[in-house]
Amino acid sequence: MSKTFPYNQDLASLLSLSFSAMNQELHNRLKEAGFGDVRPAHSFLFQGLMPDGATAKTLVAHLGISKQAVSQMLDYLEECGYVARKPHPSDGRGKMVVLTERGWSLVRTKENIYKEIEQRWARMIGSDHMKTLQQDLKHIIENVNEEDLQHPLRPVW
Repeated sequence: MSKTFPYNQDLASLLSLSFSAMNQELHNRLKEAGFGDVRPAHSFLFQGLMPDGATAKTLVAHLGISKQAVSQMLDYLEECGYVARKPHPSDGRGKMVVLTERGWSLVRTKENIYKEIEQRWARMIGSDHMKTLQQDLKHIIENVNEEDLQHPLRPVW
């Protein structure tokens, strides 16, 4: 690493900065693709809706934020055309939140952008290093919480 590297070189800083770089590029490119109304926090909500939708209660648990915050996010995303609230198939009073065609289009675009970024990064560090990095991070994530399943990993807000 260069002596002029202006950031802390501890692992937490490096992971955070690399995530930030990827996220910034993703959202710049999503904007160019016509999805400029999506914010970074929405990505985690979309993950909770795939593949078949979810209830607001499930999303609250998935995101670790208040019911009101989830409701506001859903209102915004519904207004923008990414999600729709549908009757719950087995609970007459409940609602399921599902991705619309625009929502699925966003997901596909996001996946393609991530794939392109990962491929470019793999060219920078080598594809074997990239595969090892992905495997190692996956291993850490799968095992970091092993003893404490009461506290699932969630997005960092």
